[in-house]
Amino acid sequence: MIRQLFILFITVQAVFGAAARDLPMSLDEAIALARVRSVDAAEALDELRTAYWEWRSYRADQLPELSFEGTLPSYAKQYTAYMDEQGNYSFVANNHLQASGRLSLTQNVRLTGGTISLNTSLDFLRQFGPGTANRFMSIPVALTINQPIFGTNHMRWSSRIEPVRFSEAKAAFLSATEDVSRMAVQYYFSLLLSSENLNIARQNLENAEKLYTVAIEKRRMGQISENDLLQMELNLLDARSDHTDCISARKADMFNLRSFLDLDADVEIVPCIPDSVPQVTISFADALDRALANNKFAKNMMRRQLEADYEVAKAKGNLREINMFAQLGYTGTDTQFDGAYRHLRGNQVASIGVKIPLLDWGRRRGRVKVAESNRRVTESRLRREAMNFNQELFILVERFCNQQSQLSIAARASEIALRRYDTNVQTYMIGRISTLDLNDSQSKKDNALRQYVNELYMFWNYWYQIRSLTLYDYMGNGDINADIERIIKLE
Repeated sequence: MIRQLFILFITVQAVFGAAARDLPMSLDEAIALARVRSVDAAEALDELRTAYWEWRSYRADQLPELSFEGTLPSYAKQYTAYMDEQGNYSFVANNHLQASGRLSLTQNVRLTGGTISLNTSLDFLRQFGPGTANRFMSIPVALTINQPIFGTNHMRWSSRIEPVRFSEAKAAFLSATEDVSRMAVQYYFSLLLSSENLNIARQNLENAEKLYTVAIEKRRMGQISENDLLQMELNLLDARSDHTDCISARKADMFNLRSFLDLDADVEIVPCIPDSVPQVTISFADALDRALANNKFAKNMMRRQLEADYEVAKAKGNLREINMFAQLGYTGTDTQFDGAYRHLRGNQVASIGVKIPLLDWGRRRGRVKVAESNRRVTESRLRREAMNFNQELFILVERFCNQQSQLSIAARASEIALRRYDTNVQTYMIGRISTLDLNDSQSKKDNALRQYVNELYMFWNYWYQIRSLTLYDYMGNGDINADIERIIKLE
């Protein structure tokens, strides 16, 4: 497929550089081109890129963060309020220079939902004026723990929800790619059908002109009535009108496909009827298993259920708030830099903060009830959506299986109708059948070909719908997958 796409691009470039000319294009080539050039494919890729970087951000939250913060430096020369031991205020001059730096290594703890960090810091202070001196204060190492108690463990819930969300985004991208293929099928067969209609109209016009010429000669010899001659003239006028309508319809369908594939206006696409279709047997049970394992719908249901459970847990966790903070380490201070690291003392801080509502008129309890009600609503919706999904998939599989026989019937009917029309044209030439019989065979020939093209379209439409829902390639007998990292990096 990659080689075919490359050849197609070379062909398109050759067409761009030359005068407008026909560009033969098969259905597979149109699909391959749509997957890389259509706006829908670009939109699917942008959505995947957003989900990918959200996933990367979540993964980064699980890793240690090394950060530096500091003031380099801060100078102040001002008067500030000062209270002495008797409680009297006065204003004193303050002229100092200070600088500080702190290096922290912080890790979120998924098991407990808290944070733990190692810190080291150094502060410098120089007081100007009489007795100018430098002061240094160091904290060589400090271990800091910040832990909520009885609250919601957001880290643990994120570790359950985010992988499902990213898996859903990948499945959505793959399904969107198959949907792009299905849209390419729709535009391609619209152009194919209008092209076939134009071919039919052109052939009918040629036949109508030929038969009208013959009818004039037969009328001159008295072999047909004036009414038959007038009927042949009406047939000719109808053929000309139909030919004009078909030209306009084909131009519109050409524009739609060309725009969808992002090709220049001077490219004249020439579609061809696919000569073969996949011969596969798909059962509903197998398709359902594939869909539940691969489709974004199943992952979307799982994510929404987890998010509903998370909202209930968060509402319950907000009933009370208890946070524990503890810091253990050493500190030193001296007028010399090295002395601040030699004369160390203990540096411990511990605190437990509590926030428990004593009277909130049932507001927090009400939020818990709302979250639980929303969860029940979500569960009911998920059950209904699951039933609808199974029903739609069942109908789709049944239609696809039936479509294979419909396609065979349409192909045979088109072949018979064409042979019958060719025979009737020759028979009419020798005066063995009437004009009505000839018109009937022509109409059935045209309708049979249109029906065959339409049945082909329905087959490929069902085929890519099943691929989109199951994310399984029944021709290659393997799951439809993609290297997400490589796709993102290529962009």
